[in-house]
Amino acid sequence: MEFLQILITGIGQGCVYGLIALGFVLIYKATEIVNFAQGDLMMLGGFSAVTFIGIFGMSYWLGFIFAVLAMGIFGYLLDKFVIRAIIGEPQFAVVILTISLGFIFRAVAGAIWGVDILSLETPFSGEMLNVEGLVISMDNVIVIIGTLLLSVVLFLFFKYSNLGIAIQASSQNQLAAYYMGIPVKKIFSLIWAISAMVAGVAGTLMAPISLVSPEMGFIGIKAFAAAVIGGFGSLPGALLGGLIIGSSEQLAGAYLPGGFQEIAAYLIMFLVLTVKPQGLFAQIHQKKV
Repeated sequence: MEFLQILITGIGQGCVYGLIALGFVLIYKATEIVNFAQGDLMMLGGFSAVTFIGIFGMSYWLGFIFAVLAMGIFGYLLDKFVIRAIIGEPQFAVVILTISLGFIFRAVAGAIWGVDILSLETPFSGEMLNVEGLVISMDNVIVIIGTLLLSVVLFLFFKYSNLGIAIQASSQNQLAAYYMGIPVKKIFSLIWAISAMVAGVAGTLMAPISLVSPEMGFIGIKAFAAAVIGGFGSLPGALLGGLIIGSSEQLAGAYLPGGFQEIAAYLIMFLVLTVKPQGLFAQIHQKKV
């Protein structure tokens, strides 16, 4: 029973890692940019939720929607006015830009909301679900359910919607997509918007559990490890990589000597890269441009 208790907690944490890793993969698949500010977008999503729900007094679900939409608009504008200006520059310059954006986001968050840790009250805060002696926090239950629902929505969006199909076409062959009349630049901005919205969902779901502060964006480092473990081109792999890391961290904290919990993600990433450099669930294909 104790093992299951720890595992479920790890799955809840892993869902958050997986959602942030989804943002990494969405942007990389389309633009070949690794957005090292993805964790900080999650942090901004958390602060947005605190603003709409805690400060403006909106209901939890309405504030949730507004926070996610606000992050979508922010992601779209970020690509249009910042990222697009550096497209075509050396990859190193792009990496430095996204790292710099992370520092800027944290500084701006600290200036606007302060450096104190903020909490977010939800309709299910403090509630527990008891399943035959297995006590599960409702916060973790909501995180797991939210991740499942978002995964289904993204799958249906990319599989059946015209916009989702256009995004996939642009990520596979930018030139062909352009000649077929697909506005590739606008599509890339939409991908950044979707990625920021996913980060907003992760930040809002994570806020009641870990609380909100400018430093919470550093969780993106472990989410990056999750994306690498799953395979940087695989959306399902990103989620599974997050679950692997989240579960491993909690199990390491319970059954291994102190210190292993903090390095579990990086040890697993090292082992995976040694055995299978493409990641566990990599989708091998050549990108055409």
